[in-house]
Amino acid sequence: MSRGSLSADLNELMQEVNRLNPGSSLKLNDSIVCTIYSRAEEITGGIVLRRGKPKFDWDKKLDDVITSRVFGFPSMLLLLAVIFWITVAGANIPSEMMATAFFWGQERLTALLHWLHAPAWVNGFFVEGIYRCLAWVVSVMLPPMAIFFPCFTLLEDMGYLPRIAFNLDNLFKKAGTHGKQSLTMSMGFGCNAAGVIACRIIESPRERLIAMLTNNFVPCNGRFPTLIALAGLLVMGMATSLSASFIVVGVVLTGIMTTLVVSWLLSKTLLKGVPSSFTLELPPYRKPQLGRIITRSIFDRTLFVLRRAVLVAAPAGAVIWLLANVHIGGVSILAHGANWLHPFGQLLGMDGYILMAFLLGLPANEIVIPILLMSYMATGTMIELDSLEALRQLFVAEHGWTWLTAVCMMLFSLLHYPCGTTLWTIFKESGSLKWTALAALIPLGIAVIVCFVLAQSARLLGWV
Repeated sequence: MSRGSLSADLNELMQEVNRLNPGSSLKLNDSIVCTIYSRAEEITGGIVLRRGKPKFDWDKKLDDVITSRVFGFPSMLLLLAVIFWITVAGANIPSEMMATAFFWGQERLTALLHWLHAPAWVNGFFVEGIYRCLAWVVSVMLPPMAIFFPCFTLLEDMGYLPRIAFNLDNLFKKAGTHGKQSLTMSMGFGCNAAGVIACRIIESPRERLIAMLTNNFVPCNGRFPTLIALAGLLVMGMATSLSASFIVVGVVLTGIMTTLVVSWLLSKTLLKGVPSSFTLELPPYRKPQLGRIITRSIFDRTLFVLRRAVLVAAPAGAVIWLLANVHIGGVSILAHGANWLHPFGQLLGMDGYILMAFLLGLPANEIVIPILLMSYMATGTMIELDSLEALRQLFVAEHGWTWLTAVCMMLFSLLHYPCGTTLWTIFKESGSLKWTALAALIPLGIAVIVCFVLAQSARLLGWV
């Protein structure tokens, strides 16, 4: 009997066992794998002789800590927190430098068009619309990705990522999905589009779809600026930036829990099936190879994702400028849309301008706050305020924000539909418009329900 037919027969046997006794196929598979490995160790021990074995096994000692029940999760969270801190802190200066360079270029382009006596709409459409949107997306996205992906690839090259999968495998197995989803979820912290691409490592089409549909629930680097700014508003005047950091960590943990819950719901409804086995051999720790890290992180991941983001952001900048500058009855189309959405926005604890910012921010999460500022200040072009105090003055003093507005916007930012780049990537990876549409509608529905329940409960209890 061939290996392929034996594997197929074994899978059919497990499906039949699970049909007769749900859940028992997992135990059967674990039993088979344990028996195979025990027999392999027995044979190896009888025929292999090892000489000069090192007295101290560093791999085993490290694994005793990194994969233990007591220290496994804390060490994993601490390491990821360090990477997030390096990414956020390290990206600030290059982001500012790139933004300064790009907006210097904008001034030169504007001067050139004035010298050429071009109509004002040409400068507005091409420079303040398309160019400015591209500049914002690139200056915000590129530095964090250029830091996060090499750090992530470094862990991958050293052999640490299989340990993360080992620690999280039990949680994802209970959610009816694959242990490798923990790796794709971690990649989503850098960019959800990259996380979706990483789902290729999951062999099962059903579990690969679950991973793609839920990757959006972990915040990418495009949403971190929004979350950090709103967290700063919540604690301003009451605590230090450390408190804001704890709020952001709480949002991240909320996203991870949402990923597990939605994965479980999908595995029981739209994507029913038996969780496939995940036999993981922990590889030895390796010395990282600099060339491989640079190639995989910069060329295969960072530039690949950035190219897709640029292709989406360019037309978005044109559309946003048109909506903000084309007036009907003396009011911009953007303002008309915000007024129409305002009653619904209030039900969700927000307002119409916030919802319009999320709608127009579909191409890239980085531009949600700039669009909101442009809408509130009626400038006709995306702007950025120079301090958190100025942001608080605009939101709280002039537009009546409360703590509920900030919290609901944070939750909506965490849970709402993926950005245009991620949706495009989901379509490319799944080859299906249906699953791409569900990847947008499922998170949107969850975001609406969560914000509605929170807003109405807070008002009912008199908290606002």
